[in-house]
Amino acid sequence: MGAETTEAWSLLRGPAGTLQSTRHLDCQACLPSGCGNPEARVRAPREGAASGEGSPSLGPEPTSYFTTRLGRWPGGLSLSEHSPLRPSAQKGQSNLAWVPPAGRMDEEGLECGKPDFVLLDQVTMEDFMENLKLRFEKGLIYTYIGEVLVSVNPYQELPLYGPEAIAKYQGRELYERPPHLYAVANAAYRAMKRRSRDTCIVISGESGAGKTEASKHIMQYIAAVTNPSQRAEVDRVKDVLLKSTCVLEAFGNARTNRNHNSSRFGKYMDINFDFKGDPVGGHIHSYLLEKSRVLKQHVGERNFHAFYQVLRGCEDAELQKLHLQRNPALYNFTRQGAGLSALESDEKSHYLAVMEAMRVIGFSAEEVGSVHRILAAILHLGNIEFLETEEAGLEQGHVAVAEELLVDHVAQLTATPRELVLRCLLSRTVASGGRELIEKGHTAAEASYARDACAKAVYQRLFEWVVNRINGVMEPRGRDPRRDGKDTVIGVLDIYGFEVFPVNSFEQFCINYCNEKLQQLFIQLILKQEQEEYEREGIAWQSVDYFNNATIVELVERPHRGVLAVLDEACSAAGTITDRIFLQSLDTHHRHHPHYTSRQLCPTDKTMEFGRDFRIKHYAGDVTYSVEGFIDKNRDHLFQDFKRLMYNSSDPTLRAMWPDGQQDITEVTKRPLTAGTLFKNSMVALVENLACKEPFYVRCIKPNEDKVAARLDEDHCRHQVAYLGLLENVRVRRAGFASRQPYPRFLLRYKMTCEYTWPNHLLGSDRAAVSALLEQHGLQGDVAFGHTKLFIRSPQTLVTLEQSRARLIPIIVLLLQKATDNPTASGLFAERLKALRDKDNFGAVLFSSHVRKVNRFSKSRDRALLLTDRHLYKLDPGRQYRVMRAVPLEAVTGLSVTSGRDQLVVLHARGQDDLVVCLHRSRPPLDNRVGELVGVLAAYCQGKGRALEVRVSDCIPLSQRGARRLVSVEPKPEQPEPDFRCSRGAFTLLWPSR
Repeated sequence: MGAETTEAWSLLRGPAGTLQSTRHLDCQACLPSGCGNPEARVRAPREGAASGEGSPSLGPEPTSYFTTRLGRWPGGLSLSEHSPLRPSAQKGQSNLAWVPPAGRMDEEGLECGKPDFVLLDQVTMEDFMENLKLRFEKGLIYTYIGEVLVSVNPYQELPLYGPEAIAKYQGRELYERPPHLYAVANAAYRAMKRRSRDTCIVISGESGAGKTEASKHIMQYIAAVTNPSQRAEVDRVKDVLLKSTCVLEAFGNARTNRNHNSSRFGKYMDINFDFKGDPVGGHIHSYLLEKSRVLKQHVGERNFHAFYQVLRGCEDAELQKLHLQRNPALYNFTRQGAGLSALESDEKSHYLAVMEAMRVIGFSAEEVGSVHRILAAILHLGNIEFLETEEAGLEQGHVAVAEELLVDHVAQLTATPRELVLRCLLSRTVASGGRELIEKGHTAAEASYARDACAKAVYQRLFEWVVNRINGVMEPRGRDPRRDGKDTVIGVLDIYGFEVFPVNSFEQFCINYCNEKLQQLFIQLILKQEQEEYEREGIAWQSVDYFNNATIVELVERPHRGVLAVLDEACSAAGTITDRIFLQSLDTHHRHHPHYTSRQLCPTDKTMEFGRDFRIKHYAGDVTYSVEGFIDKNRDHLFQDFKRLMYNSSDPTLRAMWPDGQQDITEVTKRPLTAGTLFKNSMVALVENLACKEPFYVRCIKPNEDKVAARLDEDHCRHQVAYLGLLENVRVRRAGFASRQPYPRFLLRYKMTCEYTWPNHLLGSDRAAVSALLEQHGLQGDVAFGHTKLFIRSPQTLVTLEQSRARLIPIIVLLLQKATDNPTASGLFAERLKALRDKDNFGAVLFSSHVRKVNRFSKSRDRALLLTDRHLYKLDPGRQYRVMRAVPLEAVTGLSVTSGRDQLVVLHARGQDDLVVCLHRSRPPLDNRVGELVGVLAAYCQGKGRALEVRVSDCIPLSQRGARRLVSVEPKPEQPEPDFRCSRGAFTLLWPSR
């Protein structure tokens, strides 16, 4: 900084040597990139935003506000009868619509709550919920817990995403911008690229909390910031990554009572990057598709989207080939959700989007046709019903198909012989001990069971084939580690959240076990990360008390005694083993387990039924499970006849889905693994995979059960906060220290608050400079010094530093801007400030701006407006900012503005002519600073115990030397600069409306 700027810095110090909070000429512009301090930025108040948002407060914090295009007005302000904006007479509340600052990308004001839950004064559920609700009401859906992002589903489109937002987060550190999904995606990408470490982003939360949308935004961010060299192969991979989401949603998502687009499977996607950080491939792992949904859905829910998209989206000619009609109510598998179908136009647009996505990914027309035929075959299969044949006698168990035309449809669509389809539906073939083949006929119940098992299995194989087909396209091509270097990976996990329904079955048991495993990993990794950082920095580690859910995980997966082991034993036992017998075995093994109970073990608990229910005390809360169907779902049995039938299809796509169908029926094989064991193995592999990566977390919260925008149900959210373990996460993060920052980053942010560190320190090290800064503030007792980082114990220390910084930033912006843009003007203005301070003894500058004014002689001139805590000055910038008029601030009674975007202001004062000005020469051009002026004047008046009258009118009356005049605004796109025109005693502001 030059001597002139340094002098101006000293001139703006208050009597006690402290810097005054102020905004000056054009100080709302961002600093030039060459200023050397990217942190020192102040944003102009945007239209519709609060005055002072993103900048320091200029007076006492108002207690209530009206929000209009003027910004924030204190509650003591009175509106005249000319204003169309009046406070409501009911309970003192405003009738003005509140506009959330959702699009803001700059620093958040104190009124927006704590951007990091670690900074809470007290770690209690009440404080946590109060901060969460405050931020949600302000339109801020993201909050940190250290490096964990908490996201609340807004149930509405918010202007938070897109290229402009991506640019603001790209290349930034996590805390340089307000909390956002892009910040987490950027942090994971930078960690992968900088340190060549595999990273992962774990997205969790209950159905409807926004997990799928979060994963989409993360994928969009990664796609946007990669491949600057525009390589065709990288673009191909990015297209496949983005389009795969659309296809997987069609086949794996469904409408539920909690979410209209609920993922009914777990998904983990690995994205491979080369040494330049460009995506070169990927791989998708799917977990536990809820295939029972194919057969039956709860009231208010639908089957998978793919069925409805085919029925509503296909052309009439194709539907005719599939023997289908558009009405979903005609098919047993889609009848339940038929009345819930979206508009036919919406279903068709979704269908077209899926078809385009499949084309981009690389599905051939023949493969797409096969997919449609398989979906149609499943619908027809669901309509097949069985009748006992009277002539054969019930004891023989012979059955017949009620409508054999449906068998013809299934045979044609699956490209299999009709006779074989009918035989598989009505009987099954078994091999005797001497390898003799015996055909055993079904009863009607057995035939229905076989039909349903076939329908579920066909859909599951179709889904798995789609996933594998996408993986085949995304597989890195021609990669040689010796030539190309080792690929790094970012994993994105979008998996089902904890589920508690009125009736919880095998699927909910597996899903909640998955969440137990992930919660165990989450706490372990967070603790591990904390402990490793303390050790690296030479800080003594303090043990942290937390709920260890290892005992619950062991209850489920322990060999020989765990729930899954007991279930497998029941499935493999000889003879008839019922679900009730399985429950009795569970009671025997776990009667003394603290997290297990049943009605048999607790006869007085009438919330459970004898012989049906057991309860597990999960980390997220108690869940009662019904054992009905556990054994059948765990066996997941499909007769070999169906496998051979599908394998022998002449449709190559369908045939490829059934490789196990080539096995001979007389071949002796191992007993296949049960569904529970397969899921347990996949969870163990998933956790091992995640544990070797650097994790980033997104914890999603569903604000209400009704999927309503802008409404947060505290009880519902409180439950989610508890089962997501968010309070424990805060406590672990705050174990000893609430914040930690590298010394250079700490100095970059707070060095302006200490005379020994501004603009650059001359001490021996950054650590010494930080020590001097803290000592000047008297905060040295609340910190610990690591090797490379400063550890801060209490959030209040950060608040103190932030408040000190907020008071100084506007002055620094002014001085650096003037020194860079116009040193002469800066010096002249500083000299005038010094002269006025010596003459009038003002304490602080509240506002300043260049203006275009018009006087009673109808002459317009360029002037400068300076507002201090003593006077309102009109200055002439062409004459060394000479004072042309000074009005005591106590005499200012009010001001008038218009309802448009212009910057017209008429200031009213006792015993003075009204001052008519237009704020201009702002940065950016034509920026809105009216709200800022209104805000600082209103805050000043509130501090003095009086109201400021503000009139809002598009035709403003004014008085000059007793003459009454009117001033209005005329938009003129061709007008280069704002100016006034006088006609018949009235003024008109010509405003450049571009």
